[in-house]
Amino acid sequence: MQRTLSIIKPDATRRNLTGAINSCFEKNGLRIVAQKRIRLTKAQAEKFYEVHKDRPFYDELCSFMCSGPIVVQVFEAEDAIKRNRDVMGATNPAEAAEGTIRKMFAESFTGNSVHGSDSLENAKKEIAFFFSEDEIVG
Repeated sequence: MQRTLSIIKPDATRRNLTGAINSCFEKNGLRIVAQKRIRLTKAQAEKFYEVHKDRPFYDELCSFMCSGPIVVQVFEAEDAIKRNRDVMGATNPAEAAEGTIRKMFAESFTGNSVHGSDSLENAKKEIAFFFSEDEIVG
């Protein structure tokens, strides 16, 4: 089994889409083994997204991620990272395939409703950023 981090972003929580989005994940075999609703501080968002600090969208992304509550969660499944990314769809919702979360729910490139880890190494770091081992109950 593999684990990955998922975030339901402020654009989606504002529109009360948490259940609909989680339903998409669960229908595609991703098991939620940890979940909490939080509000990031600016400092937390900057630290979490520091890998993007030299990119032009960094400040906008950090501000956006602090603009409302988010839902952070850990998924478990065979090939969870790839499965999660397939269900989410392309980062740019205009390029996302029909039936993906971003195609169905995203408002914009930044407000694209969900985040998911892109590698096993990043999944481990991102999960540890938000959860202690005793909070993950598979």
